[in-house]
Amino acid sequence: MYLFEPPKELAENSNVYNYIKEHGYKDYNDFVKFSINNIKEFWEEVAKTLDITFFDNYDKVYDDSKGIEWTTWFINGKTNITYNCIDKHVKNKKGNKIAFIWHSEDGSIKSLTYNELYEETCKLAGFFKEIGIQKGDVIATYMPMLPETIITLFAAFRIGAIFAPIFSGFAPFAISERLKDSKPKLLVTCNAYYRKGKIVKIIEQANEAIKITGTNIIKIIVERIKNLNFEISEQDFLYSEIINKSKKFCDVQEMCSEDPALLLYTSGTTGKPKGAVISQMGAMIQPGKEHYFNLDMKEDSRMLWISDIGWMMGPWQIIGSQLLGSSHVIIEGAIDYPSNDRIWKIIEQDKVTNLGFAATVARILKSYGIENVKKYNLDSLKYFGNTGEPIDSDTWLWLVRDVGENKRPMINLSGGTEIFGCFLLPSPIVKLKPSTLWGPGLGMDVDVFDDDGNSVRDKIGYLVCKKPAPSMTRGFWKDPERYLSTYWSRFKNVWFHGDLAYVDPDGYWFILGRADDTIKVAGKRIGPAEIESIINKHKGVAESACIGVPSELKGEEIVCFVALKPNFYPSKEIENEINRLIEKEMGKAFLPKKIVFVKELPKNRAGKILRRIIRNVLEDKRIEDVSIIENPDSLDEIRIKKDEIIKDLV
Repeated sequence: MYLFEPPKELAENSNVYNYIKEHGYKDYNDFVKFSINNIKEFWEEVAKTLDITFFDNYDKVYDDSKGIEWTTWFINGKTNITYNCIDKHVKNKKGNKIAFIWHSEDGSIKSLTYNELYEETCKLAGFFKEIGIQKGDVIATYMPMLPETIITLFAAFRIGAIFAPIFSGFAPFAISERLKDSKPKLLVTCNAYYRKGKIVKIIEQANEAIKITGTNIIKIIVERIKNLNFEISEQDFLYSEIINKSKKFCDVQEMCSEDPALLLYTSGTTGKPKGAVISQMGAMIQPGKEHYFNLDMKEDSRMLWISDIGWMMGPWQIIGSQLLGSSHVIIEGAIDYPSNDRIWKIIEQDKVTNLGFAATVARILKSYGIENVKKYNLDSLKYFGNTGEPIDSDTWLWLVRDVGENKRPMINLSGGTEIFGCFLLPSPIVKLKPSTLWGPGLGMDVDVFDDDGNSVRDKIGYLVCKKPAPSMTRGFWKDPERYLSTYWSRFKNVWFHGDLAYVDPDGYWFILGRADDTIKVAGKRIGPAEIESIINKHKGVAESACIGVPSELKGEEIVCFVALKPNFYPSKEIENEINRLIEKEMGKAFLPKKIVFVKELPKNRAGKILRRIIRNVLEDKRIEDVSIIENPDSLDEIRIKKDEIIKDLV
């Protein structure tokens, strides 16, 4: 078994190594144990380490007197995210440092210093106040990662408004559902953007969504593409005109630590979307902690985490990076357009230190070959990151051994929108097995439970958390009972996250997928990621998705959908080779009933494979929201093959 050991120089120069040395911990394990057993002392120390400014100091670190589900943090403290992410750095004479760099799909690049970001944020925030936006009002966005998206986020925080980003790939119905639920006073959008060479007229989607809601929502429109005709009503405003006319200063609103800052809707394929409410302190301290201790972000670091602002990782990257006074990179469009080496080129050009993605993105980059990577100087790159879905060992090894040359750790993380951060992730100073998340995040008292609520090891179970953390959602927006039933009803006083987890005999943790994706064959439970990681080892396989389908005999049968690499074609020979791999590593009991070759698998914009949608197609279930699918044509191929698949299962 390959075991990654971090290079001595990298480890000893890391933030976490020096912190451990300074505070007298034996090693990282010792630090994690202390953080879990002493949450009051730990989280208070994190706030100091991250230099979070309080206008009025807090009275108490946390209060769980209303139950663990409603724990509050940094009681009566007054702070502000924008002040801590922008103003503080400007006041400390670091305003000329680059805050972020934006790469458009058409080749243009824009960067903003902290001074420039401060000035433009103040102008937009001042305008928000002019039109009557107040503390506690919701400001929604519906646009991709643009400079104006980041400015809107910080302008909202500056005046105490709640920032509610909506995924830029959603169709009108999905947008309207989120608008109806959040009832924003304002929607900030753009006229259009580029995606794989095409102009996406996003303003048309926004207007249609507003019509569906039956309300008149004020819009601010960013003219991303000039000289493009679009509909604008009398109550709408153009972003450029606002910035040209507004004043250069706007006071920061002092906010209670518990005031809501973010309203993040979880992505789902069925049912009403859930609006997770993240507090002011939660939105700062969790990503700040993870960027500092686990991703080793310093003032000279630059992070590129491939994400839309509508997914948790977008705001997480922005707030975490800028809280520490470092820089980050955002991109418009696809990772492989206009050329499939785009990401490696950006890393060389911007001297990116931290590259993050969903595992499917990594598999796409891998499919283009190591030659794409070798064209560029990647000396600046120190860390990889993965989240959103389990990463198979073959892709993990390609990144760490081939691209990373055995000197760049994979900071594989797992958490969720509802905690605005991670339950599990390694640090730069620990040894790693392929695909592992190492273990608990700092301050996160996680465990693996069986069906009866017993802690288990060397056995698949459910990921749970037994103590509160500052970033845990303060309930679902206007729906507290749904929050309680979703996370706190399975096990008493324990957060049930819905992921399948496994801790191996050596103590390494793994996530095997969502519990509702679990496949049960003749009473034996398995996560799809475990089978997929084996399939993906085949030299011709680009990616795979395994699902369980009903079977009278076994309860469920395994069906695997496989997309091949270029120059590999579906054949009985490849099918047999895949089956032999599975039989060798898993045993005959887990051989798939059918292997289905497809051109591509359905994914969302972040690159996450949508297994539940595949299952819904096979079971003729309604798909509530097709707009979350980046490549909807992929479903047509599955629908065409559905009858043949079902026939073979009988």
